[in-house]
Amino acid sequence: MILAAADIGARNIRSPMLWVAFLGGVLILLFLDLRIASRHDQEATFKEAIGWSVVWILLSLGFGAFVWAHYGGEQGLEFFAGYLLEKSLSVDNLFVFVLLFRSFAIPPQYQHRVLFWGVLGALVLRGSLIFAGVALVHRFNWVIAVFGAILVYTAWKILFHQDEPDAKPEDNAVVRWVARNLPMTKSLEGPRFFVGKCATPLLLALVAAETTDLVFALDSIPAVFAVTDDSFLVFSSNICALLGLRALYFVVRGALARLRYLKPGLAAILTFVGLKMLLYRWIHLPTGTSLLIIAGILGVALLVSWLRPAPDTAA
Repeated sequence: MILAAADIGARNIRSPMLWVAFLGGVLILLFLDLRIASRHDQEATFKEAIGWSVVWILLSLGFGAFVWAHYGGEQGLEFFAGYLLEKSLSVDNLFVFVLLFRSFAIPPQYQHRVLFWGVLGALVLRGSLIFAGVALVHRFNWVIAVFGAILVYTAWKILFHQDEPDAKPEDNAVVRWVARNLPMTKSLEGPRFFVGKCATPLLLALVAAETTDLVFALDSIPAVFAVTDDSFLVFSSNICALLGLRALYFVVRGALARLRYLKPGLAAILTFVGLKMLLYRWIHLPTGTSLLIIAGILGVALLVSWLRPAPDTAA
């Protein structure tokens, strides 16, 4: 929830043990995910991807229930609202990953490797951005309105711009720099990022994925401040939303053609949270109300996409 200036930070979850336990749990889950992903280099089936996506979502919901039980219902609602917000916005990121893998001609059996290391790098990059954002919000309360304006502008871009940021390798300055300055093999060398002293195109795909996620993080991370400014809740909701992205990618890729109204739904969510942040001095919505509105917008977008699929996907 957006708090008044005098109340900022008053109810932060400050337990060092909670931070240590959460980070330790994340590292264990990442290790298990790496073992599962590296067991065999083959394409995940749509059914398997749905199964693992459900597992990751249930783990996140279980953690949210733990926060609710031990730190109060308001903190639990803030976690769930932040998680749902970041999870829904992360799907837009996955659409771009689909385009990136097509541009680099990465076979499906190697995509999971790029996704795993991409998520691991995103955890570090987003963690740094989150702590910087929390510090700014706590020190300069007016930054909330700036974040709100960024989100409204992002919603406008989603609605009216068809081009995707850095979806083409030649449009990504970091990818161009890496390609010019590292010796590069001409073709993929299995699932490896390096062969001897030479990088492979798989590394370029990873660099593109990381820089693309960074661009999206600059838009999506400010959104969570519409529901909470607690540093742990901002961080944990973002991280939980990221943890299942490797499996969710294969779900999104399989359902890509049917999610025709998802982008307008995401634009509506960003507009809502952006306006809430712009008007935080005059309008206050309880966290539960914000959660219901976000869930309602996302549910309507998915329902309409299912009922009215694109003509070429309709039965």
